[in-house]
Amino acid sequence: MLKILGKASSINVRKVLWACEALQLPYEREDWGSGFRPTDTAEFLTLNPNALVPVIRDGDFVLWESNTIIRYLASRYGDQSLYPLAPEARARVDQWIDWQASDLNRAWSYAFLGLVRQSPAHTAADQIAASIASWTHFMGILEKQLVQTRGFVAGSAFSLADIPIGLSVNRWFGTPFDRPALPAVSDYFARLAESPGFAAHCKNGLP
Repeated sequence: MLKILGKASSINVRKVLWACEALQLPYEREDWGSGFRPTDTAEFLTLNPNALVPVIRDGDFVLWESNTIIRYLASRYGDQSLYPLAPEARARVDQWIDWQASDLNRAWSYAFLGLVRQSPAHTAADQIAASIASWTHFMGILEKQLVQTRGFVAGSAFSLADIPIGLSVNRWFGTPFDRPALPAVSDYFARLAESPGFAAHCKNGLP
């Protein structure tokens, strides 16, 4: 059986858990990470030299990097509904997965760590404000995309891209600051509730 190493509160582990639910893929999970088994041990570093979760074991195959993991699982176990085989459709899904990992994540990182995690290293008011401004800019890009698709981020149907994007949107709504109204994003988040795994791994009380 597929094994997932990582604590269930981690946003990157939650990507993998949500993907497994969407794929109806059984798995076993082991708690690793802060507050649980440490990831800086020799045992874990042989699996991921970056000392980060998640890591999966699929038989003898070991893989890390959450977005790579969900692509692998959808490619190996999916029916192409989440991750299309056609090059143009797949590229559209990949585009939004990569955008979330680079542009969107970088935007919200400082504000989230300061306002939600209360990190002592992320308390500078000017940097929090700059992070919020950048985050708002990229959420505006998402808003325009959702106005165009009138469905999900990569098109009219739920796809693999909606898992990382959905988790970032959950973080947008869960961070305490004055947010502009983004009606298409709000409608999108409501539509995500139809996805298996959304309640348990996205809108589960964890930002």
